[in-house]
Amino acid sequence: MPLFGFGAFGLIVMGLWIFCLVDVITTVDGTTRNLPKMGWLFIVLILPLVGSILWLVAGRPESPHRYRPPSNTSRYPEYDRPGRHVAQNADDDDEFLRKCRERAEEQRRMAKQREQKDES
Repeated sequence: MPLFGFGAFGLIVMGLWIFCLVDVITTVDGTTRNLPKMGWLFIVLILPLVGSILWLVAGRPESPHRYRPPSNTSRYPEYDRPGRHVAQNADDDDEFLRKCRERAEEQRRMAKQREQKDES
């Protein structure tokens, strides 16, 4: 029975080691804490159990895969660009749509004139 316990412990250590190796390798350079990425890679490779625990406690970046934008911006910065139309009421929306239709008609007229000019 103790042999099974040691085998399970070995599998857990190996799983942790593989996870930490992949995590170190996929971490962006310059985001690791306390040591450079290559230093962490050697520690995790040479000392599987201790190195893996050290990586998780002292080396892994604070937020490894998430980008946290500053709190004063929205999640979608393309919506914050200047000049973007945001209708406040239905009348403004109708006016905006009317302007869009007029602009589209003007573009069609100009394209038709260019086609006629190219044909002649």
